[in-house]
Amino acid sequence: MILLSLLLQTTPVAPIVKGTALPPPGSEEAAVTAPLVALLAALERSDGAAILAQTLPDGIVTAVRTGADGQPQRRSLRWAEFAAQLKPDGARIVERIGRPAVEIDGEVAMIWTPYTVTVDGTLSHCGYDHVDAVRTATGWKILNLTYSHRTQGCAQP
Repeated sequence: MILLSLLLQTTPVAPIVKGTALPPPGSEEAAVTAPLVALLAALERSDGAAILAQTLPDGIVTAVRTGADGQPQRRSLRWAEFAAQLKPDGARIVERIGRPAVEIDGEVAMIWTPYTVTVDGTLSHCGYDHVDAVRTATGWKILNLTYSHRTQGCAQP
């Protein structure tokens, strides 16, 4: 009964409001979003080591999209697998995020933000990033990143 009671509790914070302003520098929200900003800069440089510096090794990155058959499809990779796919002489991938909503509860946080991705300057896809972050002894790190992936209705965030 105690376990069920714990599962039914909600965090004592207000729900995320979409489209809130970027966190002000020096705020806890800015500290939570810093690893995501650094990860996206590393992605643009195809720097796998820099991506791994912002993430926890037991985490994953997951893409979720609707397949041609109308069914949801998921593809997940451990961070090391994701980073290993990047090639410095490969396509230039640039992800831009919109204004993130950030929730923090003690040692865990969540980021929800719209994004667009261009590949070699051409719009590729868009969606929303959902990031699970964990506070560590060295600061916030990304545990998991799950993102929706679509090619229709994309606008710069």
